[in-house]
Amino acid sequence: MKSTVYLILFIPFFMSSQTELKGMVMELNPQNKHVPLFGANVFWLNSSIGTTTTLDGTFVLPYKSSYKKLVISYIGFKTDTLTIASPKMIHHLLEASSDLGEVTVSVRKKATATSYLSSRNISTISSKELLKAACCNLSESFETNPSIDVNFTDAISGTKQIKMLGLTSPYILITTENIPSIRGASQAYGLSFIPGTWVESIQVTKGAGSVVNGFESIAGQINAELVKPSTDSRVFFNAYGSLNGRTEVNTHLNSNISERWSTGLYLHANNRSKKFDRNNDSFLDMPLAKQINVMNRWQYSNLEKGLISFLSARYLNDEKQSGQLSFDPDKNRLSSSIWGSEVATKRFEVSGKFGYVNPEIPYQSLGLQLAYSDHDQESYFGLNQYDIRHKSLYTNFVYNSIISDSRHKIKTGLTVTYDRYDEAVNSKFYGRKEQSVGGFFEYSFDNLEALNLTAGIRVDHHNLLGTFVTPRLHARYTPWEKSALRFSVGRGKRAANIFAENQRLFATSRTINIQSSGGEFYGLEPEIAWNYGVSFLQGFKFFDRKAELTLDFYRTDFQNQAVVDYENPYEVNFYNLEGSSYANSFQVEFSLNILKYLDLKTAYKFYDVKTQYKSGKLKKPLTSQHRVFANLSYEIRETENDGIWKFDTTFNWFGKQRFSSTAFSPEAYQLPSYSPTISTLNAQVTKVFSNSFEVYLGAENMTNSTQKNPIISSENPFGSNFDTTFVYGPIFGSTYYAGLRYKLN
Repeated sequence: MKSTVYLILFIPFFMSSQTELKGMVMELNPQNKHVPLFGANVFWLNSSIGTTTTLDGTFVLPYKSSYKKLVISYIGFKTDTLTIASPKMIHHLLEASSDLGEVTVSVRKKATATSYLSSRNISTISSKELLKAACCNLSESFETNPSIDVNFTDAISGTKQIKMLGLTSPYILITTENIPSIRGASQAYGLSFIPGTWVESIQVTKGAGSVVNGFESIAGQINAELVKPSTDSRVFFNAYGSLNGRTEVNTHLNSNISERWSTGLYLHANNRSKKFDRNNDSFLDMPLAKQINVMNRWQYSNLEKGLISFLSARYLNDEKQSGQLSFDPDKNRLSSSIWGSEVATKRFEVSGKFGYVNPEIPYQSLGLQLAYSDHDQESYFGLNQYDIRHKSLYTNFVYNSIISDSRHKIKTGLTVTYDRYDEAVNSKFYGRKEQSVGGFFEYSFDNLEALNLTAGIRVDHHNLLGTFVTPRLHARYTPWEKSALRFSVGRGKRAANIFAENQRLFATSRTINIQSSGGEFYGLEPEIAWNYGVSFLQGFKFFDRKAELTLDFYRTDFQNQAVVDYENPYEVNFYNLEGSSYANSFQVEFSLNILKYLDLKTAYKFYDVKTQYKSGKLKKPLTSQHRVFANLSYEIRETENDGIWKFDTTFNWFGKQRFSSTAFSPEAYQLPSYSPTISTLNAQVTKVFSNSFEVYLGAENMTNSTQKNPIISSENPFGSNFDTTFVYGPIFGSTYYAGLRYKLN
């Protein structure tokens, strides 16, 4: 069947002040399913006014009677110019480029793109970007993104932690299809529970997020959109293996049950059974691990009636073993003979999204999000035991409409949440129930040519946090062509889950002390912070090639914080902030399309993160003040879709990082004040044989940069100086991997 794309422009009847043209770009695939196209270019001819379609294929453009010619383009399809006499419903057919005669016009989609039109500073990472590295799970999906820092939390668990704006992941709202997912008990390992092949795209929002998504976001939001049964390949298979002993298999099976219903079964399994101790400290460099992850998704679409819904159910069983090389859990579990650790997690979750768009009045819509999860972790680290059970229920109802005309949009709704925590920390037990009900209202003014602002406020009543207000404001102004100047400010409030978020402390001999202030959370008060940000994006021509320059500065000021104090080498102290705590982040990013298929992306980042500890105002430990990033991507194409070679390489340089104090330790276990600088180089080569089959070969840390002696007192793990938390760089060294991908559409 000839591949076609239908463009359906929904132009409802507005009053004479109507200034927008809304539309949806869709593809008619071989199964006769209308599939939204993400990233199609839509712009007014001979103007700087344009946009790209969103994940659901929709777009919004300003409309004036002087705008006559609308250009629509998408790679692989003929670029057409439509004559728009007045805002009315238009049906347009785009022919595939294979049907063209002598001329073919195509447009390359950027793998990572920042919107020029949104009031929020949002970057969208497409699946194309995710394929540039071995992103086996969500925690490994940011290796080619300069805005997100990825590092190991300790020297034994192999767990990767992300940072944004100088703050760790608990201060970032991490959602799956805009439903909070990595929070509470899943903070330490949850990013590794979302396989990379399940991710369709990622949206990274810097600064305060929307009030629609809750009150906990402080540094920003990361939202992972998962693959959809109706748009994913009918059959997909991915196999991966690396020289660090890790093997992985992913299988997607999708089918159309009927004209309205589609379903997908997604299977993931990984295993690492080989032991490595390259630095000869008697401890495993990487943990032994195995995971089974199964998800079933159902999708219902009835565009004529404006209905769409998703139902998902997922089960996870994840097991990790770390510790000394000779550790045998059957013989040495919780014994003082050989140090070892096991973390066993079982998680079940079910979620649903239900949406309705009024076919007669498309600017009116209703949305309902429902999610339930049960997270059960049993673990021990040497002689320390830590178990946590977290049950969570989330509901969010959203109504969208306009005031007067479509320049003035509103969102309002109601959020209800329930969380139950049961924790066992050695011989102590902690339990609590959290219940909250909150309402929100968000107003957006959207004059796409010059100004776009979003002002939101929500009021929540929480049984432990009390009743409080969360205000947030975002604004975007276009001072001149191809530019965007943004400003944001917002407040966030959250309860710190001090044990779940800091599980690395159990892999030490430190004593745990909580200096209670009478609060409801382990005796501590909740965390409260304000985030302020300004960002400037400019697109331009550099030697007649497309280029972009981004400058942004963000500051987070804590009014209260649960301070985690490692400054005494024999203790971990938790207490509420007395004084100031802040995080300043400055980033400059430059990207350039050097040649048609050669792209360069570079960035420099500066952090100033300080907290008032009992011992004084100090820099945040293990946070590099300076970072340099560079990514180079190149493609060699024999044809548009077949015989493609892809080359990707990423360089990272991290400046020195402060160690928490070891001044009171014996001289043999004392560390300098700062770590050395460190750099890494990753590379990957992909050969695309056809639309169905490709293979890839890659290397991580090609420079073999490693941290010497990452474990303090590794020779005496049950002694008072044992500590695995002073990690600033790679431990394993260089590793190489290979894999293949097969899909059947």
